[in-house]
Amino acid sequence: MSVVDIYAYQAVRTLTKDQVWGRYLYWGLSIAFLVLLVLVIINFDRSAGPQHPLFKIFMGSFVLLFVPKLIISAPLLLEDIVRIIVGISGKIISSSEGGPFMPSRRKFVSQMALALAAIPFAGILHGIFKGKYNYRVIKKTLFFPDLPDAFDGFRLTQISDVHSGSFDNPEKIAYGINLINQQRSDLILFTGDLVNNVADEMEPWKEVFSTLNAPMGKYSILGNHDYGDYVNWPSAEAKAANMQKLYRTHADIGFDLLRNENRVIEKDGERIRLVGVENWGKGFAQHGDLELALQDTSEQEFHILMSHDPSHFDEVVKKHPKKMSLTLSGHTHGMQFGIEIPGVFRWSPVKYRYPKWAGLYEDAGRYLYVNRGFGFLAFPGRVGIWPEITVLELRKGEANA
Repeated sequence: MSVVDIYAYQAVRTLTKDQVWGRYLYWGLSIAFLVLLVLVIINFDRSAGPQHPLFKIFMGSFVLLFVPKLIISAPLLLEDIVRIIVGISGKIISSSEGGPFMPSRRKFVSQMALALAAIPFAGILHGIFKGKYNYRVIKKTLFFPDLPDAFDGFRLTQISDVHSGSFDNPEKIAYGINLINQQRSDLILFTGDLVNNVADEMEPWKEVFSTLNAPMGKYSILGNHDYGDYVNWPSAEAKAANMQKLYRTHADIGFDLLRNENRVIEKDGERIRLVGVENWGKGFAQHGDLELALQDTSEQEFHILMSHDPSHFDEVVKKHPKKMSLTLSGHTHGMQFGIEIPGVFRWSPVKYRYPKWAGLYEDAGRYLYVNRGFGFLAFPGRVGIWPEITVLELRKGEANA
């Protein structure tokens, strides 16, 4: 039992007074959650990982219960600070003995705390049942003075972080794939994390993903979850076999998987370079090799880089002598939890780990776009940070608004 539980219970007790049902309901839910936690610990299968049904129920329940309790606790804690100050002041000023040290808790504060907590509670419920498939198409127009003339108006669709092992609704996935195709972009670029842990997760979804269509090609890279590093493998050979199957899965879908290499994209006699590196992340395995990926390219060429983890941009990419005009990343998911009011305000806890966590960033004329992800991981929902399909139109020009 935590301090948060004690404070949340105080609000319930203040409102229900002597009505036993309120206490039974509160502690019944809390005890049920602890039982669920024990079951997860006993039955956790690291080979299944976050897509295990019991684990998804646990994560959903944890967020659904803990966040509202935390919000309930804040005003009650502030009230207790005031009550202590009032109590101390009363003892100093008054010479009378007896009576309570602190004034009693006010019902209004408990009502306000519960009303505030109801907002995220409803939002989290929506995120679990609706939000995780609430696909949003985000369109941006980017201007580059060195863009070859033939590519003026060229369109890219980026998706990232599919995490197919978490999917549970074929109809919604088919809708998302159809929405990607409706954008009619020249290229489709996937920036890593096709699976949570193992290649087999993608088997039920290969057919629908193979319907992705772009006239100038579909390209992909690997993310940190694609290497099977979060699974206990019976042998090194089994892990290697899983990687080979994942490579074949990319090919079966129709993706040209770039593993520290580049491709020439030609149009009307002009060309750009599409560069793809394996995962390179600060605090994660660093399989990516930008030098290797840029072999046979020149500084004069226009480069688009696919790199799963946005930390690669600040640590390596923006310092490289060959200019990556546009880098496409994912990885953060926007933590699947936050607040975004377009053009006004946006916040997610993930910003404290990744300063560049969602959307468009610029540094000395080099642009980074961080996709919020197509799928979801661990917490089986999205609250305020919706699954994203990014459409970028490249234009020849001087300024990005």
